[in-house]
Amino acid sequence: MKIIKRSGQEVTFDSEKIFNAIAKANAATNGARELTPTQIRGISDRIEARATQIGRALSVEEIQELVETEIMKEGAYETAKRYIRYRYTRSLARAANTTDEQILTLIESNNEEVKQENANKDPKVNAVQRDYMAGEVSKDLTKRVLLPTDIVEAHEAGIIHFHDMDYYAQHMHNCDLVNLEDMLQNGTVISGTMIEKPHSFSTACNIATQIIAQVASNQYGGQSISLSHLAPFVNISRQKIRRDVIDECKILGQDVDEAQISQIVENRLREEIRRGVQTIQYQVVTLMTTNGQAPFITVFMYLGEARGEQEKKDLAVIIEETLLQRYKGVKNEAGVYITPAFPKLIYVLEEDNVREGSEYWYLTQLAAKCTAKRMVPDYISEKIMLRDKGDVYTCMGCRSFLTPDRFTEAGVGNIANAKNYVPGQKKYYGRFNQGVCTINLVDVALSSQKDMDEFWRIFDERLELCHKALLCRHERLKGTLSDAAPILWQYGALARLEKGEPIDKLLFNGYSTISLGYAGLYECVKFMTGVSHTDPEVGTPFGLQVMQHMNDACKKWKAESNIDFSLYGTPLESTTYRFAKCLQKRFGIVEGVTDKAYITNSYHIHVTEEIDAFSKLAFEAKFQQLSPGGAISYVEVPNMQQNLPAVLSLMQFIYDNIMYAELNTKSDYCQVCGFDGEIEIVEDDGKLVWECPHCHNRDQDKMNVARRTCGYIGTQFWNQGRTQEIKERVLHL
Repeated sequence: MKIIKRSGQEVTFDSEKIFNAIAKANAATNGARELTPTQIRGISDRIEARATQIGRALSVEEIQELVETEIMKEGAYETAKRYIRYRYTRSLARAANTTDEQILTLIESNNEEVKQENANKDPKVNAVQRDYMAGEVSKDLTKRVLLPTDIVEAHEAGIIHFHDMDYYAQHMHNCDLVNLEDMLQNGTVISGTMIEKPHSFSTACNIATQIIAQVASNQYGGQSISLSHLAPFVNISRQKIRRDVIDECKILGQDVDEAQISQIVENRLREEIRRGVQTIQYQVVTLMTTNGQAPFITVFMYLGEARGEQEKKDLAVIIEETLLQRYKGVKNEAGVYITPAFPKLIYVLEEDNVREGSEYWYLTQLAAKCTAKRMVPDYISEKIMLRDKGDVYTCMGCRSFLTPDRFTEAGVGNIANAKNYVPGQKKYYGRFNQGVCTINLVDVALSSQKDMDEFWRIFDERLELCHKALLCRHERLKGTLSDAAPILWQYGALARLEKGEPIDKLLFNGYSTISLGYAGLYECVKFMTGVSHTDPEVGTPFGLQVMQHMNDACKKWKAESNIDFSLYGTPLESTTYRFAKCLQKRFGIVEGVTDKAYITNSYHIHVTEEIDAFSKLAFEAKFQQLSPGGAISYVEVPNMQQNLPAVLSLMQFIYDNIMYAELNTKSDYCQVCGFDGEIEIVEDDGKLVWECPHCHNRDQDKMNVARRTCGYIGTQFWNQGRTQEIKERVLHL
């Protein structure tokens, strides 16, 4: 069994240390000792049993609180006081500098908490360590100086989660929908160098990767681009290649007819498209941005964005090549093709591709094949998105969605000075999200002690705390000058403002959004009603009421401020574990509610609940519709590579029933024995570890594991809470 020290370092649990600490507190008196050695041994044994029962690595603070409780249960109140005073004295000494020990353990790569914080960051790498070190300093400054005390205390207690606190000291924001079209068609500037409109598809792809890297280094969330913005450059390359072919034929003195020329041109063009797409794929997975990871990039594939039939056909070729290359994968250091985490792909299901016999059905078949092997693309239903939002556009990163354009109709105009702005036309590219604060719904429920009136009172109180936290994020961005991130604010990714111009006008009128996140709807409903939110009589109505209440709060805040607050189904990568630990600390083990090392993401059905894939998607669609700021549903499936008709049936069901969904399969490889299958999760001394079922290799540096955990794929392993959640997932198909 392990414990987590204050520095984040993981060490083996040692009950003798507990025994010795109690014995010292017991002996530090001039009077009679309150505890006998037998009683002290009993206390240390009970604490060990309790720690084992909880089933995860406890922190030092949690162990010490158990010690205090057990000493008082024995009636040794003076000993408990001495123990508490000693803890308080030590905490004062540590408060003199709260970051040194954290940073030192980061450098030595033995901070387990940080090592498992981000499933796409390798904490052994210098760039990642540098980012984490800066983050520790920023968090310390934020907690001590920049944020109000009540928000910091609520965050520390797990009542809310103030996202990306390590970036709050800087004037940075969350997610972007990059206006790649404007930058490619009208030029941009990268690192002080003018980049003009490219004259070929391959050059456009190369410039796109540079833009992606620059954007990723100037914000802290996800970003998305559309392949439709690259499609016009296919015809530019086609015309250039045609001229070259005709010139070559003249030099060779050959008489070639038009059909032959066209065939040669299209063959060469396809090769250029292959190279261009390969540039994006390989550049994205090999680039390392200033935060020490590959850019968190989503690539949107929507035929409906094409302008004209030829451009649509060209876009289809780009989509086809993107899917083919992703299906193939990328080589790991052993030369074996594996599943990369990025770019995330989103494929839009539409009337032109969703049914057998439709013009682009072949693309949907290829998408199904790719999903079965590589877990992407994910799917957006054009039909449902048009119904729910009135427009079809991609999320920013994994799930954060902009609100439907309202500033165009309000007559606000081209406030970003985009060069591709069309008056009266809805605008999505170039917009962004300001930040996120998440409410812990489980804590609201437990704090109410099942008193429904108290539940709604506490709920409103916590929502207002989130509102205050989000306004802090908003105020931190106000006054930011465009010079802070020229690629974003001056050179087209988000806007083309003047140098020295504040970005303030982009924070209002719905141009950008700000997100109220939520977590643990299942556990909240379970505690308050005694049943899952899938229960149609009691659970579902209450769950929908909770969702509507949060939407009503966002609507009220928006009316008061002209800021687009929106409800967001939080991904909860590492926070699922942190929230679970905080709940256990505050309320103990409550069966079916706090007895896991994780809580459920957003509105999702609990991972252990038996339900078929179609029923799951149909049920969650009702809740996804009430999460307009972003959410994604998934179904857990086995290896589907030999059952593509089932994958296609699921995709068609998505088209008719839910806006945004994905299929989770497994894609692993053991570098020791060459096993190509599912790497398993096993328990060892109270800790969950990954193990090859063939050779029993447990060295994480010698295996490639890819799992979708939060709407995107992770490849660097996860904390114990998320690992338990992955282990306990049931199949839906």
